[in-house]
Amino acid sequence: MRTFVYWFFPIVALIMLLWGSLFLYYPTAISGFEALEAFYGSHDELIQITILDLRLPRSLVAIVMGANLAVAGVLLQTITRNPLASPSLLSVNAGASLAMVTATAVIPAFFLGYSIAFIASVGGGLSWLLVMLISGGWRSSSDRHRVILAGIAVSLFCAALTKLVIIIAEDHAANILNWLAGGIAHTRWVEWWIILPFFLLSVMFCTFFAQQLNLLNLSDESAQSLGVDLFRLRWLANIVALLIIGSSVSIAGPMAFIGLLIPHLARYYIGYDLRKTLPMSMILGGSLMLLADITARAVTFPSEIPAGAILALIGAPIFVLFAKGKR
Repeated sequence: MRTFVYWFFPIVALIMLLWGSLFLYYPTAISGFEALEAFYGSHDELIQITILDLRLPRSLVAIVMGANLAVAGVLLQTITRNPLASPSLLSVNAGASLAMVTATAVIPAFFLGYSIAFIASVGGGLSWLLVMLISGGWRSSSDRHRVILAGIAVSLFCAALTKLVIIIAEDHAANILNWLAGGIAHTRWVEWWIILPFFLLSVMFCTFFAQQLNLLNLSDESAQSLGVDLFRLRWLANIVALLIIGSSVSIAGPMAFIGLLIPHLARYYIGYDLRKTLPMSMILGGSLMLLADITARAVTFPSEIPAGAILALIGAPIFVLFAKGKR
């Protein structure tokens, strides 16, 4: 019964946020009842098109993106054994953003034919590889705090290069800055079908490897004695994390705080067993992304601001309160 209650409230909250995201704070007023009616064949064709073709894919992309970034945060924190690890602090977001900006604004012909998600994943991967090389993060005896310091340094370097690219490609500056702010207002079914395979990849990986990932919380010697191939597991987790981060960045730009905050909230709420923490992180990550998107429309209604800015405003004080409570 207790387990049922633990899962019931987050799932209900996610469903309610999904419903609210279909009609709250849009210039075209549609009631909650009309939003539900659209799924059963509304008599008003305009309402049906608005809900099913414009608002529903936006909400679904928000859920999947939040879930992916939350899982990526859990994986990075588990791999590095560092509770501060996240896509933003470890420069994965910054590297993916730099690759995206360079590919679309400076030398688009060179990257013609390549998937945008693939380009972002490669950029994030190269940035993450540089962080691990600088910090010696693959050595079991390495200082885990050096990984964060190296990540911050590489993030600043990538951010500086991104600003340089914006100066060089000034014709694209407005679009680049808007994309870097992070937002999903433009997302439709095309973006949903792009990000869905990466979400399914993260679900499959978490399903089959959660038990082995639990053993990474032990020392390397203990994990190896229990039959875990640490090299293969860490590389698989790295690749999955980079792919799901790259797909999210390619669609909505760099989204901060989900990958840092949600894993802590999930562990605080349901425990440290990754068989529970990973799916709970997906639910909470999707809920936070939906909440940020609704709030982004509400703050300056009837216009809206980027959801990435709202995520920082929501995430920062919550994380500070959580950190104080852990003392």
